[in-house]
Amino acid sequence: MSRPIKSELINDANIMHLDNLKRDYENLGEKLYRRGIIIDDITEKAQKFSVAVPSWGVGTGGTRFARFPGLAEPRNIIEKLDDCSVIHSLVAITPEVSPHFPWDVVDDMIEVKEHANELGLKFASVNSNTFQDQKDQTRSFKFGSLTHTDAKTRDLAIQHNINCIDWGKTLGSKVLTVWIGDGSNFPGQQNLTEALQRYLSSMKEIYAQLPGDWKIFIEHKMFEPAFYSTVIQDWGTNILCAMELGDKAYSLVDLGHHAPNVNIEMIVARLIQFKKLAGFHFNDSKYGDDDLDAGSIHPYQQFLIFNELVDAEIRGAEAFSPDYLLDQSHNVTDPIESLMTSAVSVQRSYIQALLVDRPSLSIHQQSNDAIMASQTLKDAFETDVTPILQMARLNAGGAIDPLGCYRAFDYRNGLATNRPAITSSGSGIV
Repeated sequence: MSRPIKSELINDANIMHLDNLKRDYENLGEKLYRRGIIIDDITEKAQKFSVAVPSWGVGTGGTRFARFPGLAEPRNIIEKLDDCSVIHSLVAITPEVSPHFPWDVVDDMIEVKEHANELGLKFASVNSNTFQDQKDQTRSFKFGSLTHTDAKTRDLAIQHNINCIDWGKTLGSKVLTVWIGDGSNFPGQQNLTEALQRYLSSMKEIYAQLPGDWKIFIEHKMFEPAFYSTVIQDWGTNILCAMELGDKAYSLVDLGHHAPNVNIEMIVARLIQFKKLAGFHFNDSKYGDDDLDAGSIHPYQQFLIFNELVDAEIRGAEAFSPDYLLDQSHNVTDPIESLMTSAVSVQRSYIQALLVDRPSLSIHQQSNDAIMASQTLKDAFETDVTPILQMARLNAGGAIDPLGCYRAFDYRNGLATNRPAITSSGSGIV
């Protein structure tokens, strides 16, 4: 296995942090022991946790106005995998990459699989792109793809998704994620009922091509690029479509795809209850679908989501096996740094949720003690679990201080000559 950042360099960087980590870990262990929690048990769970990295996330994103190329951006899927390998080498919880097609299609997809193997990476869900027109595309998706009024345009979008399944089989994936930008910008532009009927008809053709051990994830979004109506606009339409398609169809939750102030953890609870939770696209939001770093704006909300996930995990909820993926756009930060800190943030929320005193929480809920129930959650959320995360990385061969180690290695400057600036990329809006 050959990774851009060698384990020896990580080990050397870890040495300067070891003594402090041991002291911090011991102190936290004593505090948790008084609460009836064995710290090594929690650390073991932290090591087993994983979240996938999106291939498009390692490139610099854009806005509707401009895109500013970053230093040594990856130009293809091979170089994207190299960057993803750097992330996993340092945080030790991102062993899978989620590719996006046709951005990541090459003539020899077996070569992509082999390169991932060399880096110690595997592939998570594959994502289809029918929200933009590709070079030499015979028909335009400007007015829709899977829901287009023109049957031949729908057929083109359907075939692309079937091609994604074939590429995914080559890579070893077993999940197809479908998000469409279809919708309307003006009242009356679209027959709302007929558009959804066309969507279901198209998705049934794609669903029929799924291998027996595959799943299909439906992703919804409230708005953008359609600002008046979106065909799959919320979790209600999402779950109804998943139920209509069958047992292999599940509802994906992107944290930025909801109306402001929506109770996302309750949506998660409902999807778990009805056995239709696919998983997550983790990011954060201030105003809309901002695609900011996970936990950068609403860390408590992220914790509350994991509170529901851990509750389902502990009680052994039926058909509960969510996929976790980061989905972000990095315009002013180094994408590798953002993805590393986001992965750790998501892991942090999971570990904090494991610390919730669930017997006490249940008692407070049953007795309608709102203050004590809320405080029980806050006790877990306000616990600094950094030593657990650091020890888990150390045990797994990662970096105690991933960001510091990455900056010391100066990865991008080392690639600047071999990766000249590019004006377009398989990520962002422009």
